[in-house]
Amino acid sequence: MCPTPAGGWCTCPACRPWPDTHAPALASGKILTLLVIATLLAVICAQVVAWRYRASMKRLMKAPLGAAGAATAIEPPTAPAALPAPAALTLADNQRAYRRLITQFMLMTVVMALTRTLITQWIADAPISFKTVATLGAAYAWPVLPVLAVMGRWSRWRFVASMLGWFVLAVLLLSWRTNETITLMDIVQWMALDVGLPLLVVTALCLGGATRAVGPWLAPLLVLLSASSQLGVDVLAALIQADSPIVHWLAGWLSATGAFALFALLPWVVAWWPALWLGRRLAQAYRKQQVSELFYLFTAVWTIALISPALMAMGSMGWGTLVCFVPLLWIPLGAALMQRLGPPAPAGRPPTLLVLRVFQQDANVQHLFDRVIERWRVTGNTVLIAGTDLLERTIDADDIFTFIDGRLGERFIQSPADVARRLAEFEWRADVDGRHRVNECYCHDTTWQQALTALVQVSDVVLMDLRNFVAQNKGCLHELQVLTQAPDLRRVVVLVNDRTELPPAQAATLGAPEGRFVWLSQQGTTPLATEQVLAPLF
Repeated sequence: MCPTPAGGWCTCPACRPWPDTHAPALASGKILTLLVIATLLAVICAQVVAWRYRASMKRLMKAPLGAAGAATAIEPPTAPAALPAPAALTLADNQRAYRRLITQFMLMTVVMALTRTLITQWIADAPISFKTVATLGAAYAWPVLPVLAVMGRWSRWRFVASMLGWFVLAVLLLSWRTNETITLMDIVQWMALDVGLPLLVVTALCLGGATRAVGPWLAPLLVLLSASSQLGVDVLAALIQADSPIVHWLAGWLSATGAFALFALLPWVVAWWPALWLGRRLAQAYRKQQVSELFYLFTAVWTIALISPALMAMGSMGWGTLVCFVPLLWIPLGAALMQRLGPPAPAGRPPTLLVLRVFQQDANVQHLFDRVIERWRVTGNTVLIAGTDLLERTIDADDIFTFIDGRLGERFIQSPADVARRLAEFEWRADVDGRHRVNECYCHDTTWQQALTALVQVSDVVLMDLRNFVAQNKGCLHELQVLTQAPDLRRVVVLVNDRTELPPAQAATLGAPEGRFVWLSQQGTTPLATEQVLAPLF
């Protein structure tokens, strides 16, 4: 290696730290590096966005109203027009809908895994037989586990344990079906190469709290920004190869590290705008129900899973590697079939559940949301007053990019007119996957009572979490009084535990219609089973 010139850096081939961008063997490595970098950035940015979003919500909730808002703060909201009767659904209907949703995604996964197997065998010019396709298809069907994990709100540890179990079974199945020339270690290495990176990306990006809620929506933007950085570094490498005067000019006032950083980060100035445009289009598609959260995550998982076969085929096929992504075409077809072949809609509108809780009990309400509200969503709508305790469960693409654009304050209710406007923006239709969305009212400390009145008027049943309630929680007492006086509520299910101060809570419900309030008591720290909470809501 030659000595580095004083005050600069060497540009000869022996000292060049940048790879030859025209070497085909490095193309797959660049893509893998790009994916890893984008994933890490998405995880970091998801945490930052969620942190800043939470801080902004706290500030806006406590912000004083303007003169106009304060003058009308005590006026009640206009009552909505009479609603049609809700559908007469049962817990059994909810259980069937949940099983059907899981079955549909599992079937779609199997079809996509078999399609991937056929394409992979064709690319490798390998034999195609029923046993081969069935065996490899079973091994390639691992994306069904992230889908189940997302729907069931699994923890990362549960998901990793499930994936390890699947990995062992897949290796055993493949070793049983292969000949003696392929060793067990060969199979383990091949499966680790095929699944390892996708599994790490999916685990990091699609599971957990803020990461799961925010990360997948930011990932395409960060892939674009990371690609622009790679393009900038490639330009620098090309300039070095051509011994451009620009390189010598840069060498006079920048170190090699500085030049690398300049060409890696400067493209973001240009790429940020198309990246932001892409994010806004994603938010718009979500807002118009052209894409659902579950289908978006399903598509993301399968895209990541198909990167490995595409990279392995890159050396022999070039642009033909796009054929490896053909299984993704089953997703829009599957969505269309789910809508067309789904069960007939029940008579009446989907019932609406209002969720109320003791604030600053984050762990309790998050666990309740994961077990009960997520199940309720397959057959009914959910409304609530937004709070930071459920931010990681309710934030969506529209919320994320509204916040990034600096318009979160526009969502807050400052007057009775804002209540009607916000309810008019609620989405009552189910997504293409059959799940209903969670609709929220963003309120200041002085306007949540107005929103509560309006939400009670459009709700059929209420789930109220009063675990750890004390008499000083005046807001909860006000909510109980409103629920007591509401004329059309069917039922209010109240969760309590041994730390709940029950007498003041029950005193606030005096005068309620008989049977309206159902009190469910949690013994100790073991939460009630999902069906125990869901059953009285139907």
